[in-house]
Amino acid sequence: MSQIQEIHSKDHVEDSLRQVTDIISRQKLVESLVHKQEGPRHDLVEALVHKQNLVELQKKLDLLHPADVAYILEALPIEDRLLVWELVKADCDGDILLEVSDAVRESLIETMDNRELVAAAASLDTDEIADLAPDLPKDVVQELMKSLDAAKRAQVESSLSYAEDSVGGLMDYDFVTIRADVTLEAALRYLRLMGDLPQHTDKLFVVERNGRLIGTLPLKRMLVHDPEAHVAAVMSDDPVVFHPSDEADDAAQAFERYDLVTAPVVDAKGVLVGRLTVDVMLDFIRAKAEADMLQVAGLREEEDMFSTVWKAAKNRWLWLGINLCTALIASRVVGAFEGSIAQLSALAALMPIVAGMGGNAGSQTLTLVVRGLALNIISKKNANRLMLKELGISVLNGVVWGGIMGVVTYFLYRDLPQALPLALVMTAAMLLNLMLSALAGYWAPNIIVRLGHDPAFGAHVLLTFITDSMGFFIFLSLATVLL
Repeated sequence: MSQIQEIHSKDHVEDSLRQVTDIISRQKLVESLVHKQEGPRHDLVEALVHKQNLVELQKKLDLLHPADVAYILEALPIEDRLLVWELVKADCDGDILLEVSDAVRESLIETMDNRELVAAAASLDTDEIADLAPDLPKDVVQELMKSLDAAKRAQVESSLSYAEDSVGGLMDYDFVTIRADVTLEAALRYLRLMGDLPQHTDKLFVVERNGRLIGTLPLKRMLVHDPEAHVAAVMSDDPVVFHPSDEADDAAQAFERYDLVTAPVVDAKGVLVGRLTVDVMLDFIRAKAEADMLQVAGLREEEDMFSTVWKAAKNRWLWLGINLCTALIASRVVGAFEGSIAQLSALAALMPIVAGMGGNAGSQTLTLVVRGLALNIISKKNANRLMLKELGISVLNGVVWGGIMGVVTYFLYRDLPQALPLALVMTAAMLLNLMLSALAGYWAPNIIVRLGHDPAFGAHVLLTFITDSMGFFIFLSLATVLL
């Protein structure tokens, strides 16, 4: 099987990971056995065995794509990860550093000296250097900038001047331009002279003499139209364009909506300054989704799967501390009704049901609202309608499931004289808490957005606090009054 076929085979990455871990395990076992043996040339034999195992591992790594090596590094404990990293080809270092997560990249950079870091970064494209530069030591960045030619240095500085989540921070400078007054045949000859095209090139950018963008020429139009036709007659004069200051989220949605492969980036005067490509946008979407998932779980930043216990624990302290505070408040709400619970022990068994149902229903509303905010679907015009819809759903669910739970409660405690009032309390408490959870699920992410954070940031923590505390309060208050 050829290398290209191997890269694209099913489960290739997982198979490669298993092979690498098997080689490392076998190496440790064999070297342990050799180390225990005595002999006149013990050190020489041990060194030869170690070298032989490393050669086998290096041959395997040399066949892998940088993205596959990055996947393997992510999945290995730190000791094995550093062993593999030492065997990777030096000319692949930069590509692999871009592929791994921020946490793993930090652990790899710590093992490299300045010369290695400069060489790894210098082999990358301009936009890739800008992506890697924030994670490099300042002295390495200064040395790297000195090693670049003037044009490339200016492009890197331009990329670094934009925010990471902006179009300017994601665009690259490798694109092909053409004039509108040339023929398609001339354009094709120009491409043949280039010999190679930038990756993901599906169109040429048509510009005036001053660099102002006036349209795009899809490659497929060049192939199907008369070679004698001029570019101006065939080009698209209303392309989707972006500005460096545009939000990357908006650009990602546009790429999905219009099925874009590449798109031009222009400045305020319409001059072409860069382009966005689909691979960069996919990486951005994936990274943002992972960040949102971590924020929902209460993690402040990406965590290395095999980081030290101390480092991982510190990463989780923030929301654990907040959760502890909210739990204490919820416990004080319950404590305020100790007398009622003491008189009717069934309340202690039933109140978690009310809080749990509210939490689940609120999560459904919250997930819907977070998605709507992320996609910019929710606006001032439809916000109230969405809130009323969610409130209506909560009323319907409260009547249905609250009624069912009321019947269940009655049959569970029918021997008690307060069985019927208790069932009514259960139904009313569930209805009210589901209504409250719908409002909390709607307002929690909206409040967080107004505070300048991502809607997923801490929304579930806030929702849980509201549904638990108010669920206990509503149920126990009704029980105290009616029973």
